[in-house]
Amino acid sequence: MTIPAIATTPTEWDEPSGLAPRGTVVVLTGRGETPASYQRFGRRLAADAYRVRVVEVDLDDVASARAAVAALLSDTPEPRVLVGSDTGATLAASLAGELDLVDGVVLAGLALPGSARDGDWDDELEARTACPTHRRILSEDTGFTRGALARPVPSGWSLRVPAKPVLVLHGSADPVTAAAAAFEPFRGVPTARLREISGGRHDVLNDVSHRAVAANVVLFLESLRLGRDLPAIVVDVQG
Repeated sequence: MTIPAIATTPTEWDEPSGLAPRGTVVVLTGRGETPASYQRFGRRLAADAYRVRVVEVDLDDVASARAAVAALLSDTPEPRVLVGSDTGATLAASLAGELDLVDGVVLAGLALPGSARDGDWDDELEARTACPTHRRILSEDTGFTRGALARPVPSGWSLRVPAKPVLVLHGSADPVTAAAAAFEPFRGVPTARLREISGGRHDVLNDVSHRAVAANVVLFLESLRLGRDLPAIVVDVQG
């Protein structure tokens, strides 16, 4: 199967007919990515009645991405959550502090200064994902920019820890950003939830454990609906 060109790739998914929307999720793409990378993720969250929109981030025109996010968040169901991958996560953390309409943020495969990866296409695929389906999607996506992981995080960018509920998802085997470095800024933050994906690589939303990762995103969204302090929904009981 050939992935369609970016112009015809869906960028939005709505809740199933007859169901009230449970919130709004805006996904910010990372380096090289197009909306084709988020078809499974978008459909899965929409099936749980969340409205999902994808914004393709051009690192040379971040202002346009910001404007697109602000427009998408206006007059949409709450809670309103940004989900970012790679540099999209870095940007999402910043926008969460700038835009009052943002209620929470999910940071996946966070990119930090120094988070770059040189190598050929096979090396890039190895760094991004071990999922054969996602590897095929990336390989067949004519809009995807190969080698984009070699581009440094834009100078002047710094990670901003938002004063809003945040879920940090990071692969333990991410070769682009070390998991410890991604988690460190959020340790001790009361409204931060840190989740390490065992064996996960950089494109953690689309890696082998994408189902479990999406389930954690949904659990975060459901908890956020109950309050900004993220009250527990599922509690471990000692047997």
